[in-house]
Amino acid sequence: MLSGLFAKESLFAYHGFMLAKLTSKNQLTLPKQAIDAIGAVSHFRVEVDGDRLVLTPERLGAPDAVRLKLEELGIKEADIADAVAWSRARRRS
Repeated sequence: MLSGLFAKESLFAYHGFMLAKLTSKNQLTLPKQAIDAIGAVSHFRVEVDGDRLVLTPERLGAPDAVRLKLEELGIKEADIADAVAWSRARRRS
């Protein structure tokens, strides 16, 4: 009887909400039921609203994914322009 109350499938029905776990590396594990409900998504926009975190699915296209990776690596537009100029100069010589 008690084991049914603690089954993963019954958490939502029993409490009316789902729990997500924050790991020691600040990674958030979202419940499968929540991900199934919103569909396939790999990125979320994160906003802080008072004492709440709001996660909004972001469906990124290839250009958006490239921009996100460049931002993550700290690469600016000027860095790209410099790299293109350097490459063109090398080709000429």
